[in-house]
Amino acid sequence: MEKAPNGQPEKEKAREKGKRFAREFLAFLKRGNVIDLAVGIVVGGAFQKIVSSLVNDIIMPLLSLLGKQNLSGAKLVLRPAVVEAGAVVAEEVALMWGSFLQSVIDFFIIGLAIFVALRAMAAFKAEVDRRARRLFARKMAKETVGQEEANKRRY
Repeated sequence: MEKAPNGQPEKEKAREKGKRFAREFLAFLKRGNVIDLAVGIVVGGAFQKIVSSLVNDIIMPLLSLLGKQNLSGAKLVLRPAVVEAGAVVAEEVALMWGSFLQSVIDFFIIGLAIFVALRAMAAFKAEVDRRARRLFARKMAKETVGQEEANKRRY
């Protein structure tokens, strides 16, 4: 068995590296922000499905009423498909602008929801900070008055 420069066999050294990596990885996963991130990703994925359904099933059909066509399937054909003897020889080349429009609307709705959530969180944090400052000021004022009373009694 080949030994490392410090005399430890290579396999044991590799095993120790693997164990250390596993310990560090578990410590990383146990941090609160990693758990929060995982929850955020799951909730974000569910939210994305709701927004996609809203856009695909409600907004796009309403927009289609304006143009008298299904916008989700709207496209600009650059080169039509070539069909010979019932078989497609060359696929159609098209710009799928209706699908792109759906994605843009999805993006704006998700962006709006994130913006509103962040504003609400910032307002909440500002209110908590304001109340904490007020509470601290009251506490300091009471301690100051208490110290003054104690000083008067001493002299």
